[in-house]
Amino acid sequence: MIVKKSNTYTVLCDQRDAIQDFAKFLAHKVPTSFKTQNLIIDLLKYEHLTLEQLLLFIQVSNTHRASKHSFVILNTAIDPELIPYEIMVVPTLLEGADVIEMEEIERDLGF
Repeated sequence: MIVKKSNTYTVLCDQRDAIQDFAKFLAHKVPTSFKTQNLIIDLLKYEHLTLEQLLLFIQVSNTHRASKHSFVILNTAIDPELIPYEIMVVPTLLEGADVIEMEEIERDLGF
């Protein structure tokens, strides 16, 4: 896994080409090593990602977001109309950073 940190978030990227293994790894690693950080999961290299593969991340996303931290996935392969509202998927790192900034403001305001 490749880890890139910024002031407000951490980007996690799969080094291998095994989406299912990466999802399982994150389900274990996020609650232990990244529980206090806003996360961007970079899945841009998966140009043929399916909705079923994306849904492998929904549990870790829900758990992380419930702990009042952002969990944003980067990908452009899936039609946004098909993505469930429980999971945040955006096409670029800039948009991911913007989502995190907006979610931080909402949390500061008590939403």
